[in-house]
Amino acid sequence: MTDETERRKTIAVWLFVVAAMVVAMVILGGVTRLTQSGLSMVDWRPVTGWLPPFSEAEWEAVFARYRAYPEYQKNNLGMTLSEFKAIFWLEFLHRLWGRIIGLAFFVPLVVFAFKGWIARPLAHKMIGLFVLGGLQGVMGWYMVKSGLVSRPDVSQYRLAAHFGLALAILGFILWLAIGLLKPDAQDSGGSAFRRPAWALLALVSLTAISGAFVAGLDGGLTYNTFPLMDGQWVPDGLLDISPVYLNFFENIATVQFDHRVLAIATFLAVVIFWLKARSAVLTIRARKAVNVLLGVAIIQLTLGISTLLLVVPVSLAALHQLGAVALFSTAIWLVREFQGS
Repeated sequence: MTDETERRKTIAVWLFVVAAMVVAMVILGGVTRLTQSGLSMVDWRPVTGWLPPFSEAEWEAVFARYRAYPEYQKNNLGMTLSEFKAIFWLEFLHRLWGRIIGLAFFVPLVVFAFKGWIARPLAHKMIGLFVLGGLQGVMGWYMVKSGLVSRPDVSQYRLAAHFGLALAILGFILWLAIGLLKPDAQDSGGSAFRRPAWALLALVSLTAISGAFVAGLDGGLTYNTFPLMDGQWVPDGLLDISPVYLNFFENIATVQFDHRVLAIATFLAVVIFWLKARSAVLTIRARKAVNVLLGVAIIQLTLGISTLLLVVPVSLAALHQLGAVALFSTAIWLVREFQGS
């Protein structure tokens, strides 16, 4: 193994570790929302917010700021300090983990750059990733601010944007890491699958974002039957809101219906892709990506239906979100394998 190959492998492993940290961040964010903890911190201190309150006086001051906002006044009136701490810690850990990810990315990047391991084209991409990470922090606060108003619930639009940007960052990291491990001259052997793989990635991404709109509207708490919704294949009231296009973003029935249709379409598309790929001559890595995608799709569909039928228990809902991230990540791997060197 040459020194260059060893360096590429080291950088790839580092990127995979950062990717795993991003996945953990996404799941922690989902649990934070599911437990109604996301609005417990009513200010944003990106530089000085590393430390939590320590003294009783500091806790009382933080709690007093929270009590000044509508979530306490409308949803949690009478909450005790100990109850507040329970929701505060989740949001604090979510924000702290984001800062730790920033350090885990930036410090090794500087070390690798100092050693001359990162060529200029890759360096530009790394800088772009770091900027995206910073923008994600801003987007997170922008989302939280939407809930610090008379209606104490974050905007589903901003939630979807926050989640979508997390997927974009994760996808970018995985794309670079997988590319670093892929032999330069290796071809997947399935160039005919290149465009269908991209189409699958687009469909998986769209389905995941539609799920963020379901979460943002608490849409999983209604129509808790499958495959019918309120005893119908197509429920009433899908286009009740005017103008019509708002139904796809603000009508709970429409948003959940769309997510169901997209989820089933995604699953069927994965199955069709797998069946077509069975007879193709592919590399071992490409074949493995196809098979893993099918397995993850089966698990994710099962998790989605179970989460709905059981009225969104926190543990199952978090697993469903993890399944979405896993399916997206596998789709990135699939596309990367069929993309060529």
